[in-house]
Amino acid sequence: MDTRKQRINLARSLLAEFGIPLPTGTRDIAARLRAHEEELPAFLVQALDPVIDEISALKQRIDALDAQLKTFANDHPVVQQLMTVPGIGVTTATALFGSVPDIHQFKRARQFSSWLGLTPREFSSGNKRVLGRISKRGDKYLRMLLIHGARAALLAAHRKRANGKPVTRLQQWATDIQQQKHHNIATVALANKMARIIWAMWTRGDEYRAR
Repeated sequence: MDTRKQRINLARSLLAEFGIPLPTGTRDIAARLRAHEEELPAFLVQALDPVIDEISALKQRIDALDAQLKTFANDHPVVQQLMTVPGIGVTTATALFGSVPDIHQFKRARQFSSWLGLTPREFSSGNKRVLGRISKRGDKYLRMLLIHGARAALLAAHRKRANGKPVTRLQQWATDIQQQKHHNIATVALANKMARIIWAMWTRGDEYRAR
């Protein structure tokens, strides 16, 4: 996906040099690029054609991998269980399943969250407790997926609350933090909470139950 993004940005920049801006988004990007080839010099079309072909080929590979992940998810109860948590989709659930060696090696939810680097650093002395930024230790990819999932879950909760729809206790908690503090702080806090929920569900064999 990163490689495809790089090729799309390369094609956009080539077109922009000739005053042809493209709207944001990647839907039908190869067809949109082809549609502007008549406006470009022949030598540039020769350079752009392989890039467009690579973008299309990468899209096919991504779709094939997505299909494999979905098939894998359907065959594994643990992955299905993890996907019941808000903000956890096929990619994050399969990544957790494949990366966590043994969930039972973490005796507490905080240990699992700390392993992911989602717990804040502590700078305490005497009776004064000071918490800093998250440690960012552990698996960077898993942490990124959880934070992206938390951002999506927080956005969905905010929309429900703004439209006057009932929200769960977790959604209420997350949106309250968002109103009190910065959006990014609320996102990371929710990712931390999601990691603890995942640990509890995975170790007990339960599914997520919103209240």
